[in-house]
Amino acid sequence: MCYVSLGSNEGNPEENLNEALARLETYGDEISLKAMSGIYLTEPQGPVTDQPWFANQLIKLEIDAEIWAAAGFLSTCTAIEAQLGRTRQVPGGPRPLDMDIIAWGNTIMETDFLTLPHPRARKRAFVLVPLKEIAPDFVFPDGTTVDEALAAISYRQEGFKIWQDPE
Repeated sequence: MCYVSLGSNEGNPEENLNEALARLETYGDEISLKAMSGIYLTEPQGPVTDQPWFANQLIKLEIDAEIWAAAGFLSTCTAIEAQLGRTRQVPGGPRPLDMDIIAWGNTIMETDFLTLPHPRARKRAFVLVPLKEIAPDFVFPDGTTVDEALAAISYRQEGFKIWQDPE
């Protein structure tokens, strides 16, 4: 199973997330949507906090491993981001779409292009809260459960709104 975090804070964020899902579906039967979380509104994290809040969602995909490798799928995600107008001029700045692979089965890897599991996934409530919603028994490859990761960070949640102190 592959878990992907979707985020958007430019244009119509919810529509952008739906469009990303629609574009993933065009890749055929090799990619199958198994679950998707609700959409959470989250305050910006990272280097640029003075920007609109994000709409975030987590999806669970079954991907045919005989056809897709993690790096190839990341390239597809990057292409979908670009199709929806993402430019990478301001790192961490506003964007119509951000797609991050959170986990690719139990794969552990670190390259210049891709690190799995995502290196900041266990520190971000906007990833962990929706991950718990769709995979409450999720365990990272190092044995950390989603509940343990959530207990280790400081955040506040009211319904589908999430606040977290910057790292």
